[in-house]
Amino acid sequence: MAGISSAEPKDAPASAPENVESGNVAQSADGQSKRKVRAQTSKERREYAKRKRLERSQEEPRERKPRTDQDEPRKPKRKVALLLGFCGTGFQGMQVNPNARTIEGELFKALVKSGAVSQENADDQSKVQFQRAARTDKGVHAAGQVVSLKMIIEDPDVLGKINENLPEQIRAWGFVRVIRSFNSKTMCDSRIYEYLLPTYVLMDPSEANAEMARTLDFGERRVSERSAEDMKAMRAYRVPEERLRFVRDALAKYVGTHDFRNFTVTRGCTESNSKRYIHSFTASDPMIIRGGEWISLKVKGQSFMLHQIRKMVGLVVLMARAGAPLSLIDALFSGPRVNVPKAPGLGLLLEQPVFESYNRKAAHQRKDASSDPVTFEPYVKEIEEFKQKYIYDAIVDTEMADNVFDWWVQSTEIYPEPYTYVNAQGTIPDDAVVTPEREHAWQIQMREMHAAERAKNQLGAESSDDELSAKEDD
Repeated sequence: MAGISSAEPKDAPASAPENVESGNVAQSADGQSKRKVRAQTSKERREYAKRKRLERSQEEPRERKPRTDQDEPRKPKRKVALLLGFCGTGFQGMQVNPNARTIEGELFKALVKSGAVSQENADDQSKVQFQRAARTDKGVHAAGQVVSLKMIIEDPDVLGKINENLPEQIRAWGFVRVIRSFNSKTMCDSRIYEYLLPTYVLMDPSEANAEMARTLDFGERRVSERSAEDMKAMRAYRVPEERLRFVRDALAKYVGTHDFRNFTVTRGCTESNSKRYIHSFTASDPMIIRGGEWISLKVKGQSFMLHQIRKMVGLVVLMARAGAPLSLIDALFSGPRVNVPKAPGLGLLLEQPVFESYNRKAAHQRKDASSDPVTFEPYVKEIEEFKQKYIYDAIVDTEMADNVFDWWVQSTEIYPEPYTYVNAQGTIPDDAVVTPEREHAWQIQMREMHAAERAKNQLGAESSDDELSAKEDD
């Protein structure tokens, strides 16, 4: 994989807290909470936060447990930006989640074991103001990620001890002192993601799959597992220049401020909260890896909604295969709600969050070590080696073994009902518009299909989490 340039999901905006007073939570007849469809407005979120601050200020201060001679001595904490990278395979995403193996869970345990976080604060990340710059989904990787926290840094070997207590697929690159008010999420100007894509997914559609979709009932259709010879022939595909130019032109349509409500989950997404600004979206020249051709897609944006990048990539792939006009993307920005397929999570990685504004301000105000720039530049060599060994190789190994991208492409061909808007005319037919009834029926059909697949193949257990993440749509 030498020569691969570094670059979804994706940072989704934090969900607003449930607020009875704002009308977002209603009480049902049996007294249980039931969420309404309408999402909170910005004004309601500000009012809610104001009320919570007022309530906290009026609470009685919690009684502190008296310290004894047996307690570990308090050590000074400093606000830092901790820079890290990880391979997300086998993890249930970045954010800590009870009863699940997550990147944050492993990281925080290592911080405690290394002495960077005291035992007194080991039970709650909020005690050290722990905050991530971007969330990542299950199985998604990160070459560069930043978390801010108050950390004990008096031990000169604290970084080495943190890494000693981390799995090999999670590495802490370094840390920098930052101002006390630094927050890695709110002070992040933009995020850069990379998506590694095998070009055979851009081939013309399969006539056999199209015939199956036309002639068989939904429950009778099955994605076929291709032979090793067939996959070898597909990986010998080389994308024509004209089709690669179409992909680049389609990605460029995303640049600017647009309404991306068709590129995320339905719940809580409205026209008022789904606008995002994309700085750039590019595709590299093709590169040959183990006989197959791949391209690297890189997107830089202020922030991203849940599954947004994977859906942007998924739409472009289907458009290239179907010969759909570029105007379809404009239609989805302004048109009705449709089901956009999300490309497999396998190819996605967070390259790095960017802190340009903070770094400029720090450069002007720098008086001591507490205002260093937050940048990955000192660790470029280590990051590239890590990406090659733990991320790029993992992506290619998994694709070569499991044919993840072929499974996804075939599923869109065999079950094309939600995607009839991806056509050569660029029109959105009525049967493609999402309604609550259609969405519910589609989810039931897909669950039944996955269950039938597992029963037929007698997986002994069931599909891996990463496979299900790649196969299931919203």
